[in-house]
Amino acid sequence: MEVNDAMVENLANLARLQFSESEKEIISKDLQRMIAFVDKLNELDTTGVEPLLHMTDNYNVLREDEQKGSISRAEGLKNAPETDGVFFKVPKVIRKEG
Repeated sequence: MEVNDAMVENLANLARLQFSESEKEIISKDLQRMIAFVDKLNELDTTGVEPLLHMTDNYNVLREDEQKGSISRAEGLKNAPETDGVFFKVPKVIRKEG
């Protein structure tokens, strides 16, 4: 597959990007190298090779939940500029319309 100016323009348009002429030349060369690499991969004989679905044989490797100590509510609120004793008080940022 040959990368030409029309292809670069089309890709730029699809991505909503604009490039200068010098940038288009660089992108064109980069795309050509990428396509050549993929073409080289297509030359590999993969007959009998099972598709790789996961990088390892491990599935759903989870750890046990552990309850860990945390700070108390009072400690969490002690540096807050304003509280109601239970929650942080913050300025209203959403107003109701209607």
